Amino acid sequence: MAGLIGEYNHTIDAKGRLSVPSKFRTVLGDSFVISKGFDGCLVIYSDDEWNDFSDKLNSLPSFDPQARQIKRFFGSGASRVDIDSHGRILVPAPLLEYAGLTRDVTIVGTADGRAEVWDTSRWNSENGNVSPEDAAKNLFERGIVI
Repeated sequence: MAGLIGEYNHTIDAKGRLSVPSKFRTVLGDSFVISKGFDGCLVIYSDDEWNDFSDKLNSLPSFDPQARQIKRFFGSGASRVDIDSHGRILVPAPLLEYAGLTRDVTIVGTADGRAEVWDTSRWNSENGNVSPEDAAKNLFERGIVI
């Protein structure tokens, strides 16, 4: 899915409402899924992306304890959210707590059809850990040459 790229700084209000960048709203539509992500952030999935991910989760064997944990982690941590007339979503309290979101947030496109929502100070720390040289080396090691 194209369009979920870029970095946007926003704030969460006292009620847990977060403005979604207008460029993302164009791609995501009026509702989407937000879930726990890795590294302490939240992940925004379009309906198609969430359905694909859910299919992969459903293919995991239920008799495997680790598979059940993975399913619980993502299933319990996911919520469908609707964009209101002001372009905002209400982030559920458990997700706010999980990602440590209190006021300043950074929403970043991941160039793979998803977006992430970070506490801004955590994002600045995480994002500062990758140099362009390290990124290029990592891509090369994965067979991607730019």
